[in-house]
Amino acid sequence: MGLTIGVDIGGTKIAAGVVDEEGNILSTFKVPTPTTPEAIVDAIASAVEGARAGHEIVGVGIGAAGYVDRQRSTVYFAPNIDWRNEPLKEKVEARTGLPVVVENDANAAAWGEYRFGAGKGHRNVICITLGTGLGGGIIIGNKLRRGHFGVAAEFGHIRMVPDGLLCGCGSQGCWEQYASGRALVRYAKQRANATPERAELLLSLGDGTPDGIEGKHISMAARQGDKVAVDSYRELARWAGAGLADLASLFDPSAFIVGGGLSDEGDLVLDPIRKSYKRWLVGGNWRPVADVIAAQLGNKAGMVGAADLAREPDPVM
Repeated sequence: MGLTIGVDIGGTKIAAGVVDEEGNILSTFKVPTPTTPEAIVDAIASAVEGARAGHEIVGVGIGAAGYVDRQRSTVYFAPNIDWRNEPLKEKVEARTGLPVVVENDANAAAWGEYRFGAGKGHRNVICITLGTGLGGGIIIGNKLRRGHFGVAAEFGHIRMVPDGLLCGCGSQGCWEQYASGRALVRYAKQRANATPERAELLLSLGDGTPDGIEGKHISMAARQGDKVAVDSYRELARWAGAGLADLASLFDPSAFIVGGGLSDEGDLVLDPIRKSYKRWLVGGNWRPVADVIAAQLGNKAGMVGAADLAREPDPVM
């Protein structure tokens, strides 16, 4: 099918990359992320035009954070951009003259990992992204499963705790309130406030107060054995593993791929997730257990996955 462009819409920049059929990024072009919805559409088109220079491009895939319709055309709702039933495909096609498909960004990242990263060789994988929030993607039988309306795999908003913590989505007790970067920082602040003597190193990395703790401080302190930092990771992992056990009951994958910023910590976070997953897996002592593995493509997964999905007439179900 030739070269395609994948577009990653970030909070501060929009990146477009030319990607070949083996998942290699040949060139990239970045522009700042504007503040208004229509300006963002213009910026996407500008990034595409910048990236395509010198290349013969056959299509564009855009990874958008939000609910995307089954036709890979319209963004029903985006939490961080004021897009409501936004005809993104139509607008970017009009500005670039190229065929465009729109994908949920977590689905695009999952597809990228499945095709070119940690999921290679698997037919059935579930991906979760542990970042500021929690997202994911479902690949079953070599197909990206997006549901009847296109908005499946919003794992972060599975209700883990009835009447639990309030989520930004308006519900309570969502999984991402207990297994995400935000949750990790909350755990650390609460523990450091309750037992500051167990968090001396962690506190010293910030401004000396629990409120000054940031995610990077928790990682640094945990690697040096700070008790509060380590316990905070274990708490996050307990919830993450329990959620994977529930997903195993639904989908029975051969592997779970864990991506997002927290996966960069490697076994510091993955080992306790594996232990929690096996602890909560129903019949875990008597059934095959899916591998829990780290994503390999890092922040390139969304761009590569979106570009690859642009080559397919409709690889989703």
